[in-house]
Amino acid sequence: MHPATARLAFIGAGNMSSSLIGGLLEQGYPASQIIATDPSPQQRDAVANRFGIEVSADNVAAVATAEVVLLAVKPQVLKAVALELAPALGHRPLLLSIAAGIGLESLASWLGPQLPLVRCMPNTPALVRSGAAALCGNRQVSAAQRELSLGLLEAMGTALWLEDESLLDAVTAISGSGPAYFFLLIEALQMAAVELGLPAETARQLTLQTALGAARMALAEPISAAELRRRVTSPGGTTERAIQVFEAGGFTALVRQAALAAAQRSAELATELGEPATR
Repeated sequence: MHPATARLAFIGAGNMSSSLIGGLLEQGYPASQIIATDPSPQQRDAVANRFGIEVSADNVAAVATAEVVLLAVKPQVLKAVALELAPALGHRPLLLSIAAGIGLESLASWLGPQLPLVRCMPNTPALVRSGAAALCGNRQVSAAQRELSLGLLEAMGTALWLEDESLLDAVTAISGSGPAYFFLLIEALQMAAVELGLPAETARQLTLQTALGAARMALAEPISAAELRRRVTSPGGTTERAIQVFEAGGFTALVRQAALAAAQRSAELATELGEPATR
């Protein structure tokens, strides 16, 4: 199945679906091969007008001819949606779920154990085609379907495959929740800049461009973040003084604690929202 010929059905037409649809269309994916469903008439109209794709309120009809079904509904309603779809999946399409906290075992119990199922953990920068997503699948996912899944999610940024589903809790803690950590640092730097006398808009622009530049440098340079930090930290200089304050405040340990807490909460949500594990 070539990515450009697969019939795609998006169950849920919210921000993540819109981002993926937009990215696929920008890459030349035919709009005629995409259908999106949503219970909201306003959302359906918005997606249809924006992308020129088919929309529907009928989930079952939408998946009937789809080769790939992307489940993009809230985790709290995924079980009900999955049970509704299950009888219509006899043609065994590839199913991708971006619902946080719902494991492959739960998906299989609702949709059918014979189906190829993929879990994906994207993040909100996917909305501006700069996302970081990790995927993993069950044994029914073929090598071709694995590549198809990666190719589809790469429309929103970077997509990486994991062999161990349990690692998705760590992914959630790092890239899934991670944008908020950087937003918190951006917020704090902007506040400090204003306190130092900079106009608010100047503080905003300088902080955002600095964050963007640092990320681009880290991506472009084949060296560690630690080495990049060392190179901009002159002995006895201003950067060294700031880093010393961060370290004295336990910055590294605090980040570690925060990531561990997020990973723990991800595991808790899997228990709360999914089916009890059978193994």
